[in-house]
Amino acid sequence: MLLVRAIVRPEKVGLLLSELSAAGFPAATKMDVYGRGKQKGITVGEVHYDEIPKEMIMVVINDADKNDIVQIIIRTARTGGGSFGDGRIFISPVESAYTISTGQEGL
Repeated sequence: MLLVRAIVRPEKVGLLLSELSAAGFPAATKMDVYGRGKQKGITVGEVHYDEIPKEMIMVVINDADKNDIVQIIIRTARTGGGSFGDGRIFISPVESAYTISTGQEGL
């Protein structure tokens, strides 16, 4: 199993969740996050914004679904020609997962 964490622009979250659900990945966790990428924030006029609001979507998947979900996220979350601040995808191994109500292991 893998944990996919996608940090994306807030305006892309609704469409991304719909696309993931339509592709068979209906379970997701969403949270507000703040940070900066390689560009170290953004400057508008004389004001520098060091922490930019983003959304993080987390999905646990089977290993075989990795390429499919990455392509869905890239296709859906990318702006027009691709821009700084479109986001990042992180993938980590998951040792195990359990359903609390049943105690059942696995997805």
